[in-house]
Amino acid sequence: MSSRFLSLREDCSRNGATAQRFRLPLCLCAAAGAILFLVSCTSKKESTIPVATAQTIARPAGVLRVCADPNNLPFSNQRLEGFENKIAELLAQDLGERVEYTWWAQRRGFFRNTLKAGMCDVVIGVPSGFEMALTTKPYYRSTYVFLSRRDRHVDVKSFDDPVLRKLRIGVQIIGDDQSNAPPAHALTRRNIVDNVKGFTLYGDYSQQNPPARIVDAVEKGDIDLAIVWGPLAGYFAKQSRVPMEVVPVSPQIDQPFLPFVFDISMGVRRGDQELRDQLEGILENRRKEIDGILKEYKVPRVGDANEL
Repeated sequence: MSSRFLSLREDCSRNGATAQRFRLPLCLCAAAGAILFLVSCTSKKESTIPVATAQTIARPAGVLRVCADPNNLPFSNQRLEGFENKIAELLAQDLGERVEYTWWAQRRGFFRNTLKAGMCDVVIGVPSGFEMALTTKPYYRSTYVFLSRRDRHVDVKSFDDPVLRKLRIGVQIIGDDQSNAPPAHALTRRNIVDNVKGFTLYGDYSQQNPPARIVDAVEKGDIDLAIVWGPLAGYFAKQSRVPMEVVPVSPQIDQPFLPFVFDISMGVRRGDQELRDQLEGILENRRKEIDGILKEYKVPRVGDANEL
């Protein structure tokens, strides 16, 4: 994932084209997510801010300090109902510690204000090779998916399916600057724009789990199809009052280089190799339990993540 992430960053810097319908730079800077997979570009100004490292921050004894979003199921919430909350408890048990959270909305500035500032020691879900953290080997691999109501019989499996030009499609946009997740770029390249509706990933934070509004729109019939990050779609499809179809997108990489499948790791402060190595050992020992948690939350899996 690290090499793929770097290649994507290079591709972003080379291509300044925009899609007028969405006013999107063809540049995707991946961050933790959700998300969400999910895009959170880091400015040069942010990169010059002093960074807390393993040498400047000592972990308090008996405590595993976790950075997480308090309102972002299926990943985490303040009631500890997310799969990342469950996995954090497994880590703490094996470390002989208790979990202590630093709650912060996973929007721009999340890493700068939490992990890099020394407010906590680990983020449970980040893209493998994420440049703002030292990452573990991946513990799962997931994908964007096509999400639809089963009773609509949409049956889309590929971005090249001609029926996409006739459907009402929902995609997620990232923040106020109208940046976009990979599905919007894939559709724009195919000139599929007039029938596409954008849903802000950040949403109204006064509501529960704001990124889930795109799934709500599918359930209500406001759109025929959503193209959304798999863990979000899988979890809320399970909660839906109407049966849903969750189908991995195809292709996994849209040429020249637009990936839809990502390895997910845990991230600690750069330089904190001791904690990173401890977490990797726990991930290996607890693989069965972690796989069970991901299955319970209906996280779509693509093959196996790199062997630990």
